[in-house]
Amino acid sequence: MEIVNHEKFMTEAIRLATENVANGGGPFGAVIVKDGEIVSTGVNRVTANCDPTAHAEVSAIREACSSLQIFKLDGCDIYTSCEPCPMCLSAIYWAGLRHIYYGGTQQDAASIDFDDHFIYEEIALPHERRSIPSTPMMRHEAQQPFEAWRQKEDRVSY
Repeated sequence: MEIVNHEKFMTEAIRLATENVANGGGPFGAVIVKDGEIVSTGVNRVTANCDPTAHAEVSAIREACSSLQIFKLDGCDIYTSCEPCPMCLSAIYWAGLRHIYYGGTQQDAASIDFDDHFIYEEIALPHERRSIPSTPMMRHEAQQPFEAWRQKEDRVSY
């Protein structure tokens, strides 16, 4: 049975986050581990890259998938310096990571103005009550790509 040094990987995520602040990024870092080895790292580069999706966890997932040439990170764990936001949590589920280890909490992030609580609240609301209007349209026509997918014999399911 493999003994995993969780503190080693969390220490690295926290180190990356701290170093990233000095390099113009946000205070978040993440590492993805497979078979006891770091396969990727990520830091928050939202403002540095002018990319609202450039969170540490998403960046680490992208790098891991690219380097391993897979889109499901089965058997991989993520260590992140802070509890993942809703976007990152969704990405973690889509990527199929098996375990999340995190340092700081949502409340810790909110205390320095990284508050994502409103997103959780928005998700729970009916579409018509959300702060960003959402209007369904052309549903019939939008079935075309779904039908094309259904009929594609060599599709890769995920």
